[in-house]
Amino acid sequence: MKKIPLAWLQLKREKTRLAVALAGIAFADILMFMQLGFRDSLYYSNVRFHTSLQGDIVLINNQSNALLSMKTFSQRRLYKALDVDTVQSVHPIYLDYTAWKNPFTGRSRNLLVIGINPAVNILDLPGVQENLDKTKLPDVVLYDRSSRQEYGPIAAEFEQGKTVAAEVNNRKMKVGGLFTLGASFGADGNLVTSDVNFLRIFQNRHHLGLIHIGLIRLKPGADAKTVAQVLTNYLPKDIRVFTKQEFIDYERYYWESGTAIGFIFTLGTIMGFIVGTVIVYQILYTEVADHLAEYATLKAIGYTQNYLLMVILQEAIILAILGYIPGFAITMFLYNRARDATLLPVFMSLGRGVMVFILTIVMCFISGTIAMRKLRSADPADIF
Repeated sequence: MKKIPLAWLQLKREKTRLAVALAGIAFADILMFMQLGFRDSLYYSNVRFHTSLQGDIVLINNQSNALLSMKTFSQRRLYKALDVDTVQSVHPIYLDYTAWKNPFTGRSRNLLVIGINPAVNILDLPGVQENLDKTKLPDVVLYDRSSRQEYGPIAAEFEQGKTVAAEVNNRKMKVGGLFTLGASFGADGNLVTSDVNFLRIFQNRHHLGLIHIGLIRLKPGADAKTVAQVLTNYLPKDIRVFTKQEFIDYERYYWESGTAIGFIFTLGTIMGFIVGTVIVYQILYTEVADHLAEYATLKAIGYTQNYLLMVILQEAIILAILGYIPGFAITMFLYNRARDATLLPVFMSLGRGVMVFILTIVMCFISGTIAMRKLRSADPADIF
């Protein structure tokens, strides 16, 4: 007959206590999963625009910290980069936030407006390539189908063949097509239009000579890091030069270290770990205390201290595995709800699933290690 481990027999003897322990571990796992999920969605959503850029090198004003606070610089700096032999082409990008008035409710909400030259598509986003030519017409924009519902059912109306127009910074603009970028912590909605239409929207705040981002494409075979260093030495010091990956990392670093948001999500993960550790410790400590006489008896008949310690650690590992399963399942449901409610990219990843599982094992192992101190007081001489 197959032997059932002593650790499992002890745990399932008190089914209510076992259920409470598993609920506590599941709760701690859910808390860690949600905090890490929101943190990663924060980082991912805020670099989707950066990732979509079809270029090798990016220029920005050296006073710019992130996409939501881009400072302008003269486009002459960008065109000066053409003096470098390995540079193939340069492309100015305009960015700014302004009010979009919901055409159905009349309520205003800020969104991000992106202006580019419609002659060349520099955004690798679904829907941009097919519709960019439409922005050559006056007062025509492309609308992000993944924008929040507060802007109105724009995508649904447009897909039904209806004419959709709205006020953007008090100027009436027509939706000429749809694309997909997605909401972020910096912008709940997005528009893409031509550079000329961008200046029509922001006619009192910008002019063609001042841009927010300069995108550079290199000739085949050119090394981006080498050219970036050349441009750093060649261009005036008011310009910061990045490779595309460095630009992505720069934005991520801002949200991770330059704001309180990254710290808050990390702190929430730590708190979830601590809560789980305390819950498991209380369960294991009570388990040992209730069976102290039995442990003393086992010692009296020859079982070693190390054997009993292994029993407690086995209990901790069993709790970790059984508690992780419902925690993971509930998290998947919550991720779906959070994604539908916020339109943020809250998805489960293999790396996060493995990391939380390891944290759960460590959490329960630490709890078991602390609870084992009670086991040392199981002295047969005191019991008998």
